Amino acid sequence: MSTQPSDGSAPTRATVRDRLDRVTDPELDRSIVALEYVDAIEIDGGHVGVDLTLPTAWCSPAFAWMMAVDARDEIESLPAVEEARITLSEHMHETEINRGVNEDLSFAEAFPDADGDVAAVRAELDDKARVARQYDAVKALLEAGFDAEAIVDVRLRNLELTDEAESAAVYVRDRSFAVTVPAAPLERYLEKAREIGLVSAPDDHLFRTPEGDPIDPDSFELVHRRGRLAQVNMSSQGGICDGLREAREGRLERSADD
Repeated sequence: MSTQPSDGSAPTRATVRDRLDRVTDPELDRSIVALEYVDAIEIDGGHVGVDLTLPTAWCSPAFAWMMAVDARDEIESLPAVEEARITLSEHMHETEINRGVNEDLSFAEAFPDADGDVAAVRAELDDKARVARQYDAVKALLEAGFDAEAIVDVRLRNLELTDEAESAAVYVRDRSFAVTVPAAPLERYLEKAREIGLVSAPDDHLFRTPEGDPIDPDSFELVHRRGRLAQVNMSSQGGICDGLREAREGRLERSADD
């Protein structure tokens, strides 16, 4: 938990919203802000309250837990925040989740009868997100003229990203020359690859199989297709969630008009 600074400054809605934008629905790998899960942000000095509503009442309690915990942790990482309280509404397990998250319990403590640990679920979904993000990054390299053999040999040291730049440089042939590619898909992929500890050292292969191994050039097409499949699966789930959210909002609007 963060400690409020001595100058008494309070966080702003913009900074809180920016932190929440870093929280993703683990099944969709999309921001909870972009998905419109955030209903309200209330700020009282160093205390921040956030109201969340997911598309359905039966969304996996493990997924809902991860989003609520991540939202709390992101907000409490702000220097001006003393405490963040998350309120999940219209969910079949909202009581357990709200109590567990706001009392800093573990998932096992909040759900003693749960089968399995939320950490294992998070790791599985992180891997899926990493594979889907890799598809976009590799696609950018293919469109820039890289072939399979060059792509599977790219190491972390070959990538040069500049803060706030729209393009990135990927060096090839022992840094004898660089190819410019869009930075966004590479940055997004690298963020997840680093987050799960898959890519960290300069000589680490940048792109991996879904299992986390370096890619054999002969297997490149298969690995790339698996990335596309993961991405399509997430997009399809996202479309369903968008439809469910719109239906829920439609019901609320009709109820308000009655």
